Amino acid sequence: MYPQLSQTIEKLRQQTISPERKAILQPLINFIQQKVSARKNADINFICTHNSRRSHLAQVWAQTAAHYFNIPEVYCYSGGTEATALFPKIVETLVEAGFRISVIASTDNPVYGIKYSENTLPVIGFSKRYDDSFNPTSAFAAVMTCSQADSGCPFIAGAGQRIAITFEDPKVADDTMEQAQVYAQRSLQIAAEMFYVFSMIEK
Repeated sequence: MYPQLSQTIEKLRQQTISPERKAILQPLINFIQQKVSARKNADINFICTHNSRRSHLAQVWAQTAAHYFNIPEVYCYSGGTEATALFPKIVETLVEAGFRISVIASTDNPVYGIKYSENTLPVIGFSKRYDDSFNPTSAFAAVMTCSQADSGCPFIAGAGQRIAITFEDPKVADDTMEQAQVYAQRSLQIAAEMFYVFSMIEK
């Protein structure tokens, strides 16, 4: 892990997860544990309406947590009910947490390489539909990170399991003085919960 990111992880691991949130996270723990115990890939697709904020944060932090706890064969993806673009403030927030991010393709929907460690493959971040060819097509966990996507997508083709783990949209703070703080708080909340999930996996 990069040193700055390691410091962020030390802080977030001190956060307390409420019993209510632990209960919400348990189905994802169960899914990953079943795959790990069976020596199968654990494919996880984090889904939100625009695939621009929460789903990317969840994807990046979950993949980082899998690496941190040395749980192999975990592959994290993200998608939306429609494609837009990864919101720039998400990129800034991840950089401030200690990730190193490069632009792979500069378009209206930029493609980013997001790295948590020097000698690992980057997480590829860009906005896409949940059923984009970049994402898994079968036996994956569809994790709904917003209530709009959960209610608007009654059926996710190919999903082995559907799990609702919703987060408040940091977009509520856009164009306000609190924007940076709100995005950082949401990122750390998602990070703490993903680290809790992977800390519960028995190898």
